[in-house]
Amino acid sequence: MDNSERTAEYRTRLGERRDKLQAEIAAILPHGGPFVLEVGSGHGHFLNAFAEANPARVCVGIDLQQERVVRSLRKRDRAKLKNLHFLRGDVAMLLEVLPAGALADLIFVLFPDPWPKLRHHKHRTMQAHFLQTLAARTLPGSHLCFRTDFEPYFRDVEATLKTHPDWELVQAPWPFELPTVFQERAEAFHSLIAQRR
Repeated sequence: MDNSERTAEYRTRLGERRDKLQAEIAAILPHGGPFVLEVGSGHGHFLNAFAEANPARVCVGIDLQQERVVRSLRKRDRAKLKNLHFLRGDVAMLLEVLPAGALADLIFVLFPDPWPKLRHHKHRTMQAHFLQTLAARTLPGSHLCFRTDFEPYFRDVEATLKTHPDWELVQAPWPFELPTVFQERAEAFHSLIAQRR
């Protein structure tokens, strides 16, 4: 298989993933409206608890790993939570295919991979271009809640948010507390909340 064939195959698979994600999110939010988003939902512990405590809120978790999504869905089904949904995919693609009028009003990014090596920083979720894309799919006044146990990543995100045109750091209470697996393992962690301008 030559490069052009590989490229064509990759584009086909990417298009199929986009179409599948678009259909799934359209089924969850057929009429748009506000929703809670957890980026990198892992095994779903946090969002299951949040959805149970907030039954009137539509909650969507997204993760790249299928096995994590399957485990999250099992937890949801055992708890019989009709307001909770887990999807496999990339958050950038999810934001791209959201139905018109579907806007996140609360976003959690909890203990994402810090990609500590400088050459890998491009893989970090919390970067200026992601924050700009996210802002376009959120309501004014929406809160973005970020938590990490890797202080250099926290400082980078904090610095980015201080100068970002779409977000401002705010002093607000953490909206829902349930220690994640990573939080329980961490000696210390750092949290911030940013508000959509």
